[in-house]
Amino acid sequence: MINAILLFSYFLQIMPTKTKKLNQNAVIIGGGPAGFATALMLAKRGWQEITVLEKRPAADFYEPDKSFSYQIDGRGQKFTDLLGLTEKLAKISVANTDFYLTEIKADGNRKTSKFPRVDPNSKTAYWLPRRAFLQLLYQEIEQNWQHSIQVLFNTKCVKIDRENSKLKIISQNINNENTIEFEPHLLVGCDGLNSLVRKTLDKWDNSASNKFKMQFFPSASSGLKYKVLTLPPNFALDNNSSERAKCTMGYAIRAAFSDSQGSLSLGILPFPDPNEPRTANIIRRPDHEIWKIKEGDKLQQFLESAFPQLPIHEIVSSEESDRFAKSEGGYFPIPQYCSGLHWLVSDKNDSTGVVLLGDAVHCFPPDIGQGVNSALEDVCMLNQALTESNDIISDTLPLYESRRSPDLKPLIRLTQTAFPWPYNQDIPRKRLALINFFVRFLLSRILPFIFSPPAVMMIQNHQLSYREIWSMAEKTTQIIYIFLGLTFIGSCVYLSFIANIFRV
Repeated sequence: MINAILLFSYFLQIMPTKTKKLNQNAVIIGGGPAGFATALMLAKRGWQEITVLEKRPAADFYEPDKSFSYQIDGRGQKFTDLLGLTEKLAKISVANTDFYLTEIKADGNRKTSKFPRVDPNSKTAYWLPRRAFLQLLYQEIEQNWQHSIQVLFNTKCVKIDRENSKLKIISQNINNENTIEFEPHLLVGCDGLNSLVRKTLDKWDNSASNKFKMQFFPSASSGLKYKVLTLPPNFALDNNSSERAKCTMGYAIRAAFSDSQGSLSLGILPFPDPNEPRTANIIRRPDHEIWKIKEGDKLQQFLESAFPQLPIHEIVSSEESDRFAKSEGGYFPIPQYCSGLHWLVSDKNDSTGVVLLGDAVHCFPPDIGQGVNSALEDVCMLNQALTESNDIISDTLPLYESRRSPDLKPLIRLTQTAFPWPYNQDIPRKRLALINFFVRFLLSRILPFIFSPPAVMMIQNHQLSYREIWSMAEKTTQIIYIFLGLTFIGSCVYLSFIANIFRV
């Protein structure tokens, strides 16, 4: 018996095993939320050589047309909880439980109300500027992970190649055009909608699957144009300067134009810092009159006529008017995703691979507030796959794709349908969407064992996956259609019965 045990132990010793390799190095292309989050996650796991390539000159670089806000909800907080950053996040944010909105009409009348939480039982979410969230992540890198993470600003990836089962990445400094070459075990594509990493994988893929090509699903918000108008902190809310904006208050300032095509609003989200400039989002169709204005003085005149309740000459500088008028702004993308999330260059013991996260694989308008949150959830799911695969890349990446890819089409479908027409593009359709919301809400309260709540409410439940939410929403839709169909048939039978009685 003893000899048998010794023999078994000997076989265990000589059998090949996969061990955790902490000396693996990674290159991450893109220093946005997904890129910084991935770097921090890998560093926390013990990876030692992590390089982030970012085209911007600094983490807190102010980009006027990207100075929008994030709402970090329960899904995003899976990551901040993992890194122990949620408490710091709360300190530099405005909680959605404290979100108040003041609507200011063209005649100066105003109404303040507490912004409703879609699901009062959901985890507290936090509002903060994009720049502040990026700075929070970068400060964590600087303070605790400098020995593992190197961030190269003003640097872009110019070429991705594979040679002899190895990756070769060539980067270039934007200022002096110096190049640096890397041979990482793991390449992470967090480089957004026009991802060079994804396009490279598409070229490498000789199959007929087209899994690295984006699939498109148009929505009501697709193609809307947006620009961001920068206002001073505590700007005046009336022409007498008797009342000034509070940093923790959100504002919806309505224009004097009444028709739906020409209507305009300044959407101002709350900021936690009283010294931070306020940003007003303007979101309209591409043919709106405001986008045709290319000169600062004409924009000033337009804004003064559009918003007579505000001292435009005081709160919008001539420099800002000129910048806004000349800015190209941005456009909300068509909801899209690709099903391919990884590529293995080598699956041997020294495995090498490429993985995609964030906007590189799923991109959509901000209608349901899941852009940054879905990206951070990607990072958490990659972390879980690394844990289950003992950091072996050849095992991790297929596992990550098998877990995450089934969520992506449901996420895109939810973007299309969960909260359509949020920017008043079409008032009649928006009212129909609200009726649909309240019908589902009431049915879910009356018969919760049959009907699910509206999808936009379920999204706030971070314990439900996107595919689970979409499945529940679809099931409710089918039951409603069946009920309407039975009601219609019953009505026809009843009317036929009444008609026969009268004939008799």
